[in-house]
Amino acid sequence: MKKYIAYLFIVLASLTSCVKLLDKLPLNDYDVTSESAYNDAASYLRGLAYINAYYSFVSIGDPGNADLKFDDAGQSELIRQWISLNDLCTDAMDIGWGDSYIKDLAAHTWTTADNNAIIAVYTRAMKGITLANEFLLQTTDEKLASRGHQDYTSDVHRYRAEAKFHRAMFYYIMMDLFGNPPFADESNIGGEKLPVQIGRPALAEWIEGELKALVADGSDLAAKGQVAYPRPNKDAAWALLARLYLNWEVYTGTPKWTEAKEAADKVIKNGYSLHSNYRELFMQDNGATCSGDEFIFAIDYDTNNARSWGGTTTLSSGAFNDDMNTMLSAYLGATLPEGGAAPYVSAEVWNGYHINPDFVTANFEMADADFTAAGCTLGYNAAASDKRIMLCNMGTAAAVFASDKSDTGWKCWKWAKISSDGTVIPRGGDDNPDWKFSSADFAIFRLPEMYYIYAEADARLNNGTTTDATALGYIKQIRDRAGLATPASMTVAAILKDKAVEYLWEGQRRQDEIRLGIFDANPDRYVYPILESDRSANPNLEQNKGY
Repeated sequence: MKKYIAYLFIVLASLTSCVKLLDKLPLNDYDVTSESAYNDAASYLRGLAYINAYYSFVSIGDPGNADLKFDDAGQSELIRQWISLNDLCTDAMDIGWGDSYIKDLAAHTWTTADNNAIIAVYTRAMKGITLANEFLLQTTDEKLASRGHQDYTSDVHRYRAEAKFHRAMFYYIMMDLFGNPPFADESNIGGEKLPVQIGRPALAEWIEGELKALVADGSDLAAKGQVAYPRPNKDAAWALLARLYLNWEVYTGTPKWTEAKEAADKVIKNGYSLHSNYRELFMQDNGATCSGDEFIFAIDYDTNNARSWGGTTTLSSGAFNDDMNTMLSAYLGATLPEGGAAPYVSAEVWNGYHINPDFVTANFEMADADFTAAGCTLGYNAAASDKRIMLCNMGTAAAVFASDKSDTGWKCWKWAKISSDGTVIPRGGDDNPDWKFSSADFAIFRLPEMYYIYAEADARLNNGTTTDATALGYIKQIRDRAGLATPASMTVAAILKDKAVEYLWEGQRRQDEIRLGIFDANPDRYVYPILESDRSANPNLEQNKGY
C-alpha cells in the first residue's frame, strides 16, 4: 500500500456537503469526475487505495492544506478526531490546549454548535461512504465491459469487496458515534434524492449483513495472506463483527454476547499471535515488525508517502515537551542512524496531551508511584510495574491545566518516534520537512481486543464473571506480556480495567465506559449530534434526542 499511496488521485466527484451525494463537482484541483477517472485499468487499484487512505489523508497534495475548511489541517483528519471523540470525553485523556472543541469534549458540554472533532469525523466518514458507493457504481461487470476492461474482472471483484469493508467501517463509525446518521448505498444515491435515516438498530443490522456476506465462504474478500498489509481481509471483517456484536445491546437494546464470542474466536484461531514486545507495537517501524502477528487491520502512516499532522504524529508530538524529550531520550538510549546519542525521541514537542491522575490511580498496576515528583521523572518503578506503562510524571499531577500548555501531570510516551533498533529520525530543516511526521501505523484492530471480547462476552453470559479456562487463558497471554499475574476469575469490570491500560489512547475507552455503565455523562451524550449543516441541506434528517 505504501508503494502507491503517494500516487493517489480522487476517482469520483466529491461532496459539496455531506448529504448532497455525488454532485459531480470536483472538491479541489486534484479531484476528477467519475466520467474521466477510469481511463485505464490501473485506475481501479488507485481508486481503492484512495478509499483505504481516507482514514488518514486530509488532501491529496499538501498534508498542511486540508480539503475541508479547517484552519489547522491536522484537526480535520479522521483518525485524530475519532480518537478525540472516543477518548477525550472519558477519563483516559486530557489535552491542555485551549481549543474550544477540546474543552467541550472534556467537559461533556458539546452542543450542535460547530465542533472541529465532530465536524471532521462526521464529514470524513460520510465522504468515505460516498467514495465507496461511487466506486461500487463504477466497477460493475457492465461498467468494466463498456470500458473494455473485462480481463480485470476478477481483480476488481476483490477490490469491490474491500470497498464494501471500508464502507461498513465508515458506517460503523457513524452509527457508533452519531446513532442515526443519513443512509445511502450504491443503489439509491445521486440525482435529487436525499439520504434518509433508517434508525440505529436497522443500520446495525445492515452493517451486520454486509460483514456476514464478506466473511462467507466464496466471498471475494481476501483471506489472510492473500493481499499485502495493510489492506483488509476477512479477519478484519470478523474483527469488526466482533466489535459490533460486543456493543449490540447499546445499539439495539438486545445483546449478542454469543455472537461476539464466536466472531472473536474466528479471528483468534486464524494464526495471529501477540507480538513479544508491547512497546514495539507503537514504534516507527511497527508496520514491518507487527503486521505479521498482532495487527489485524491498521492505518498506514509514512514520513515519505503517507504524511499526516493527525494520527500518530499528533499522538507523539502532542504529548511531549522539552524536559520529557530529554529525559526519555536518555532513558530509552535513543541513537541517531549515523551513530551517537539522540537528544530527543519526538521530533516536535506540542505539549498538550496528558492523562488524568485519577485514571492512573484506578487502572495502572504501578510500583512505587510518585504523583508529586519535581521535574520530569518516570514517577514509578518500571522494573516492578506493568510493562505496558509508558508514562512520565512532570510533577504536581493534580494541576494538569495550570495553563493552556501545562508542564505538569502525567504524560504518555507510548507513541515516541523511535524505531525498534533504537534509532530516531534525524531532525531536518525547512527543505526536509518529512522528519516532523510519524511513520508509526495505527492499528484499528489488534489481537488483544479479540481476547478481551471473548472474555467479556463469556463473563456476560455467566452473570458477569468468567472462570472459563479458554477466556482466562487469553487474558493470561496479555498479562504475561505485561509481567502480571492473572486471577482465577475476572469480572467484566476487571476485564475492562485491564483493557483500559492495554488500549490507552487507541480510541476504545468511550465504548467500554458506556457498556460498563460508567460513562460520566447524560445518556443523551452517548451519541454526538447530527451536523446542523446537514439538517439544513436535507429536510429528511432529524436531530438526536437532547440536542
